[in-house]
Amino acid sequence: MDRVLLLRFGELYLKGKNRNIFEGKLISNIKQSLAGEEFSFHSTFGRYIISGYNQEREGEIIRKLKCVFGLYSLSPAVEVDATKEEIENEVRKIRIEPKSFKVNVKRADKNFPIPSMEFAAYLGGVILENNKCEVDLYNPQVEVNVDIRMNGRAYIYFEKIACQGGLPLGTAGKGLLLLSGGIDSPVAGYLVAKRGLEIEALHFHSYPYTSERAKEKVISLAEKLTAYCGKIRLHTISFTKVQEEIHKHCAPEYMITIMRRIMMRIAERICKANNLGAIITGESLGQVASQTMQSMTVTGGVIESLPVFRPCIAMDKEEIMAVARNIDTYETSILPYEDCCTVFLPKFPVIKPTIEKAEKEERRLDLEKLIEEAMATEEILMI
Repeated sequence: MDRVLLLRFGELYLKGKNRNIFEGKLISNIKQSLAGEEFSFHSTFGRYIISGYNQEREGEIIRKLKCVFGLYSLSPAVEVDATKEEIENEVRKIRIEPKSFKVNVKRADKNFPIPSMEFAAYLGGVILENNKCEVDLYNPQVEVNVDIRMNGRAYIYFEKIACQGGLPLGTAGKGLLLLSGGIDSPVAGYLVAKRGLEIEALHFHSYPYTSERAKEKVISLAEKLTAYCGKIRLHTISFTKVQEEIHKHCAPEYMITIMRRIMMRIAERICKANNLGAIITGESLGQVASQTMQSMTVTGGVIESLPVFRPCIAMDKEEIMAVARNIDTYETSILPYEDCCTVFLPKFPVIKPTIEKAEKEERRLDLEKLIEEAMATEEILMI
């Protein structure tokens, strides 16, 4: 008898001939998440097994595994030989009184001689012999699960702990997340990472109009994302000069539009310089003036060769906040340190801008010079 963790994956079942690529990446990510821990890893068809770990650290190991994209659920389990006698001996030790219970048996190994329902009923009788409880097949307080695998081993467990699901990180390429200090952009980063996309991040600051605390807040958000996204290269760029020039020369109602168009141009250049295949934003349709359909068309219109992913596009604020709380970025995001998007904020920003008007306003600026000067301020932090 050994105490183990039984790991399950989800969407990988849908993959065809390239499934081995996805599984290989998932296994690599699992092992990386447990770096520094003592453990043994092995697999049987449809399951991964973590064994040989420090039992006192089981809670921390589970916490780490729950953050691994591609894992659907896990269960602390007892591993025994897949024989009637060994399974029965372990089930006899179970104490669940005075609750109702149900036994589930799953036979991945069809060579096991007893049909699943028949064996479940038999094991239920074993439990009744040793406990003051009753069977409830429809709404049990306790479920006893017996998973008989094709590796000649059986796993007995009580709970399934939900994991992140999705696809293994790193199976969909790399992208650049525009990371502000708000609630939405960390959620956007988490959501694309859940689809297998590794991320780097880009933050624009406007020191001295924004404080060092604002920058530290963004670094803290990036640190929290690393629990799910692994190490993150955080690019920071000073946007102060750009905003001052926009404020000086452009129509007030178009300030945010022009600002975001320049941000997109800079983001695309950073992507090309770092072999990143997409730009990710936290935009949600209609949430603010810069996130109307027309605004996103105009701001995204400057991108020449990359997709712009907006994973929060159809989510309302409450949904976004719920995800932020779940990934522990919400409390950091609401700290009262302004980001550059709040500097020189116009009273009445345009909600239906046009490309023609935006281009007309941009002709008042030396765009190329402003972009080059901004990019010269780039700093890279490894988070």
